[in-house]
Amino acid sequence: MSNKNYELATFAGGCFWCMIQPFNIYGVYGVIAGYTGGKVKNPSYKEVSTGKTGHYEAVQIKYNPKKIKYEKLLEIFWRQIDPTDDNGQFADKGLQYKTAIFYHNKNQKKIAESSKKELETSKRFNKLIVTEIKPAIKFYPAEEYHQDYYKKNTLNYNIYKSASGRDDFKDKFWRLEYK
Repeated sequence: MSNKNYELATFAGGCFWCMIQPFNIYGVYGVIAGYTGGKVKNPSYKEVSTGKTGHYEAVQIKYNPKKIKYEKLLEIFWRQIDPTDDNGQFADKGLQYKTAIFYHNKNQKKIAESSKKELETSKRFNKLIVTEIKPAIKFYPAEEYHQDYYKKNTLNYNIYKSASGRDDFKDKFWRLEYK
């Protein structure tokens, strides 16, 4: 598969386990859990979880822009996170769990900024949208046991996702979008 057939999108939305499943949709070739944003080379989960590497837990999405638009990926992203929390996501706190959009080109940057502005002006949230928009840098895939965790450990994943507060938050702010 040549680069002409796909593009990359990279999003940090807190726990990467919870960010894989929503992007397994038509037009997406794959979603990888990993780390980005920091300066430590080849970080491990143990290192990133200390919050000292500068890395975010993130997902990198390989998608076909002729089948799914970057705007749609952003729409999915916003509906998975609390964009007003500048200290992590739900039960997970620290830099490694903060939200960010890592753009791979000028067009993605423009679209991401527009999408964030649209969310801000919607007044859906009564707090400032703090999700950062940053240039993509080296992405390091997470250890294999983190990949597709929702499939490999379905019960643990569902318990974690619900107990973390993520599901309740999504229900509160986006419930009407899904009906």
